[in-house]
Amino acid sequence: MSEHNLAHAAFRHCGSTEVESLNLTVHHFEHIKTGAVHYHLASDHDEKAFLVALRTMPQDSTGVAHILEHTALCGSDKYPVRDPFFMMTRRSLNTFMNAMTSSDWTAYPFASQNDKDFNNLLDVYLDAVFFSRLDPLDFAQEGHRVEFSDAANADSELEFKGVVFNEMKGAMSSPVSQLWQGISGYLFPTTTYHYNSGGEPAAITDLSYEQLLAFYKSHYHPSNAIFMTFGNLDVAELQHKLDDQALARFERQDKQWRVQPEKRYPAPLAVEQAYGVDGDDLSAKTHHVLGWLLGDSTDLDAQLEANLVSQVLLDNSASPLRRALEQSDLGGSPSPLCGLEDSNREMSFMCGLEGSEPHQAEAFETLVLDTLQQVAEQGVEQDIIDAALHQLELHQREIGGDHYPYGLQLIFNAIPAATHYGDPVSLLNLEPALARLKQKAQQPDFIQHAVRQLLLENRHRVRFTLKPDNQLNDEVLRLERQQLDALLQAMSDDDKQAVIDQAEALRQRQAQNDDPGILPQVTLQDVRPEIQQPQATANHTAALPVCEYQAGTNGILYQQLLLDLPALNAEQLTWLPFFSHAWTEVGVTGSDYLTQQQRQTSLVGSLSAYATIKGAVDDCNALQGYLVMSGKALADNATDFSRLNQQTWEAARFDEDQRLLDLLTHAKARKEQGITGAGHSLAMSLAAAPLNLTANIGNELGGLPQARRLKQRLEAARANPALIGEALQDVYQQLAAPQQALLIHDEQHARVHLDSVEQIWSGASSGNSGVLDWSATQSSRYWMVDSQVNFCALAIPTVTLDHPDAAALAVAGGILRNGYLHTAIREQGGAYGAGATQDSALGCFKFFSYRDPRAEGTFDDFRQSLNWLQQQSASEDLVEQAILGIIGSMDRPGSPAGEAKQAFHLQKTGRSAVLRQAFRQQLLAVRWHDVMRVCDTYLQGQSGSMAVVAPRGSEQVAKNLGLDCEEY
Repeated sequence: MSEHNLAHAAFRHCGSTEVESLNLTVHHFEHIKTGAVHYHLASDHDEKAFLVALRTMPQDSTGVAHILEHTALCGSDKYPVRDPFFMMTRRSLNTFMNAMTSSDWTAYPFASQNDKDFNNLLDVYLDAVFFSRLDPLDFAQEGHRVEFSDAANADSELEFKGVVFNEMKGAMSSPVSQLWQGISGYLFPTTTYHYNSGGEPAAITDLSYEQLLAFYKSHYHPSNAIFMTFGNLDVAELQHKLDDQALARFERQDKQWRVQPEKRYPAPLAVEQAYGVDGDDLSAKTHHVLGWLLGDSTDLDAQLEANLVSQVLLDNSASPLRRALEQSDLGGSPSPLCGLEDSNREMSFMCGLEGSEPHQAEAFETLVLDTLQQVAEQGVEQDIIDAALHQLELHQREIGGDHYPYGLQLIFNAIPAATHYGDPVSLLNLEPALARLKQKAQQPDFIQHAVRQLLLENRHRVRFTLKPDNQLNDEVLRLERQQLDALLQAMSDDDKQAVIDQAEALRQRQAQNDDPGILPQVTLQDVRPEIQQPQATANHTAALPVCEYQAGTNGILYQQLLLDLPALNAEQLTWLPFFSHAWTEVGVTGSDYLTQQQRQTSLVGSLSAYATIKGAVDDCNALQGYLVMSGKALADNATDFSRLNQQTWEAARFDEDQRLLDLLTHAKARKEQGITGAGHSLAMSLAAAPLNLTANIGNELGGLPQARRLKQRLEAARANPALIGEALQDVYQQLAAPQQALLIHDEQHARVHLDSVEQIWSGASSGNSGVLDWSATQSSRYWMVDSQVNFCALAIPTVTLDHPDAAALAVAGGILRNGYLHTAIREQGGAYGAGATQDSALGCFKFFSYRDPRAEGTFDDFRQSLNWLQQQSASEDLVEQAILGIIGSMDRPGSPAGEAKQAFHLQKTGRSAVLRQAFRQQLLAVRWHDVMRVCDTYLQGQSGSMAVVAPRGSEQVAKNLGLDCEEY
């Protein structure tokens, strides 16, 4: 199709840009009537992606944009059902479907490989965004409301409820979230970034329905909209749908939503705030962060220069600022907030320390400024600048898609520029700007000048200290209770009755059965019957056996070295996760870790290691495991890449005690910070742990027991730093040479990659069996952590993947989630999420809830869901919807390299293509009577194994549930 005929008549074609490094073309359009912009990323990928974003720039912390994002998906003019978003998740083959609120935009993205499905989702999303019903009861459910603890009894206590209210209670339990929100509030004293766009729990309850409605009317308009699409689409046909179904019904809105430049401070600022902790020990729990406000993020040259400076200063342990932070005795480890934030209207640069004390704030600031002054005076080696440029280039070339669909990754990269009326195409086509930066970076005083200009001479600087307070959590609860008591005191009898009436109206609304036929859907006829996965190109029987995959990697090489685990004892196994992390972070014979870190940055994109331990396909008590060292590099560095991998494998040194202590400190901090985000996974791991050895060792090495172990080992190592190296060396000396290599590359660079491995490895180890000896350990299944909400799980033993009932159990999980748990636990109970799933790798069926204000009631709902299922009339529609959801998840594409890795490791662990094809056929053949049979056989009447990750001070709940209680 010619460019002249590319656009629909309702759109103006503004230009096209070829992006050779990404093998796509970006087309820019404008809707003539409303001014809505549309960027299409034309590509031959099978997966098609869509996103509509609205600029949303709240001026308070009530969470209005976030609550609106939730409420907009609760019914629209064309689809007047209560829950079209979640209903579509079960009527679709989507590979991604969500909505999200950023600091200055709200986006509604989806992706699918099926054309019919893509168009179905497009219809629903367009109507949800531009013609939402915004029912007041949906606002009460999704945002906030007050209810009596006994909903029909005005003499019972008043409570705040609401999905977003509880979600943000969970999100803001994290000190890192409070740290980010705190320093942002001071770096941006007057603009939208001053506020928490997700909502502060204490402010969410101030938002009125009328304010929500006004925000929707002013912001959700095509003139304020950005459309972005990706894939092999008929653009004119798509734009016809956009115009016909939404845009043509609007007139142009004159107002533009913009973030104005921030007012600058004449002098740096120092601020101290508190965050809540439990317990009396407040030592080494303070965070210090230094932040600077930089220039405009839409200035691509300035953005890339700031990124380069950030890389030079912080990229690895040899970088001057990271090294100063890691080696300082002022704190435990660098803050998670180290680096450049370039998605806001103006960029910010931050660095910090965690595990410090409040009185060390000034010394921390001096350390940072002295380090920057040293860089400004002395510069850094040109090799360090070149290495940072190398990382930027590799990041630009890499084709992603393993976490988000690839098209959406590119779209999210471009959204910030579009939000601020910049050029999003330039953020995708970085090659010209990278070339300019490379030339500029060759100037002898480049880094000295940049550090002085961006940081040292920049007076808009904030030193932010977040210190622990063991009375704050109680005070927050007291103030919430005081607010509720004051509300209750002010209520007339009519007011109380109105609260009771609203609770009943909401209950009835949640219980109503909408006609799903209103919504479009795909069917099992639209599902391809065969699994699709890449096949190995060749297996080479060289000195080191090689499995080769050729894929579209855009000139990047991926290499993995593998070794079956030796017969490690229990103590060695518990060190294995940290050993894997440290292995690629230490020095090698003849080089310290700083030299090795710089070498990695110069030669490879990344180098890491991990251990995988799984049960046999048909026996969760037969453990097998192997080690993997995994890296990626540009093809030009093939020989150096393979040599670096070999050197790291064979010559790692574990005698740098301070380095190992720093790594352990960092690992412990990251594990702690991940608890509130992954609480449901940790709870499911705890619940499954007693059921078999695979679940048990997974919980012990990856769950809360390992988090506690890291804390205990760190305390011991501070008294005796040598113990870490001794433990890791004990594991290391058990290892032999690798048994196999996995190589992934494009056809053009296959020979150079293969040759680099064959030249370096003279042999492979005969290896080990990989069979592990592990004795099950007992752990408490009720853990209290720093969280304001619960994460609940129930695990019941079932079957493994090879069993013919695995497919029907998987479908049962989808039906229970879709038909009962979502309504009972999310909508009525107020949790952020809930579900059920068959975990055939662990041979069990799991129920879970996420950011849940309840615990006991949730376990009642888990069990009641099975009674609900038995009472249902036969419904093949429910079965089909559950199957569609599972198939969509199974068929989610990854990056070319990611799909090759996945195929290789599935085969290696016995999850062969033949076995997975058999499961797919069984899944497509499941009927209602199969679901009823497996529920009756495996689930109904089983007590199962319960677990909760809970707030501190909730011992009584543990006692009520009959669970032993443990405090992290």
